[in-house]
Amino acid sequence: MTPIPDPAQLTARLIRCASVTPDEGGALVLLADVLGAAGFECHRVDREGVPNLFARWGAQGARTFGFNGHTDVVPPGDPASWTHPPFSGHEAEGWIWGRGATDMKSGVAAFAAAAIGFVTQTPPPDGAVILAITGDEEGPGKHGTRALLDWMAARGERMDVCIVGEPSNPDRMGEMIKIGRRGSMTLQIEAHGIQGHAAYPHRARNPIHALLRLLHELTDAPLDEGTEHFDPSGLQVTTVDCGNPASNVIPERARAVINIRFNDAHTSESLDRMIRARAAAISAETRVDFAISTDVSGESFLTAPGPFVDLVAGVVREETGLDPVLSTSGGTSDARFVKDHCPVLEFGLVGHFMHQVDERVPADQVRQLARIYRRILERYFA
Repeated sequence: MTPIPDPAQLTARLIRCASVTPDEGGALVLLADVLGAAGFECHRVDREGVPNLFARWGAQGARTFGFNGHTDVVPPGDPASWTHPPFSGHEAEGWIWGRGATDMKSGVAAFAAAAIGFVTQTPPPDGAVILAITGDEEGPGKHGTRALLDWMAARGERMDVCIVGEPSNPDRMGEMIKIGRRGSMTLQIEAHGIQGHAAYPHRARNPIHALLRLLHELTDAPLDEGTEHFDPSGLQVTTVDCGNPASNVIPERARAVINIRFNDAHTSESLDRMIRARAAAISAETRVDFAISTDVSGESFLTAPGPFVDLVAGVVREETGLDPVLSTSGGTSDARFVKDHCPVLEFGLVGHFMHQVDERVPADQVRQLARIYRRILERYFA
């Protein structure tokens, strides 16, 4: 019988792989070995130097449950600041220490162990289990999960539903399931005026005044009041600058950056149109031109409550005794890509210590997460 890896020990082994994005560090090689030994068909789906792993147990085209996660981690900072070396996977007093312990080598270890246990210790399910694991979630995100989904589409591979194993609980296991996320976009706005002497403003066109007027309009009133499953959208000015060292000179240019986290009352396109229209109106009055560039990291999305959400919430409730909140809070994750492929939820560990010095996770919590994932698989294929 194929041995089932202890998810806590597998977490420690993965931490010992120094996979600072975009380096693979041996993490995907380790997972391919562990999964391959359990009968999973494994493929490396590297693209543009980014390492990715696809693993499937069961027949292609059958009813399929998927997991998605990442093994890349953020840099550890100064190793001397850590109680234990950041890539030691040190285990002491019930904790596993190291970069990626929370975000999210533990989540990957938990769903890998759960999947192996499910397919090797139960009657063969009428379906398939897919694990799509990237090394590019903490990086640009262009050739990670996107590459896996592109490869799957070309090969006719498909998940019917998917869980992303990112940390989803604020303080206690079972508190929260992410059923969606807000969209995120960043706009670079540059105002072009005419430089001049501050004593003769009629001979100049002050781009700062026009830019501040636009920013005031954008921040003076909320974008919305929230929707059924989302909090109100938020627009934040993150920098304003003109690079002008002289107090008696009206500058030629001024720039600002804004970041918008938006709910399903908007799309990035509708917000972009609104901002450009307001800029055009101000430009017509002030004769200051605006140049705007927009970068969208993800649209808002929602997996509406229904059978899939109910199944996962029911298992979480049985295992933890808590009734999970169905949330769309937080930043972005690779679920923003998976949502175009199939219904997707996020459920993982408590998010304490993510990206911090002395990142660590309780070993028992990793084992509990693996039990939850396995029970979800058993319930899904029952």
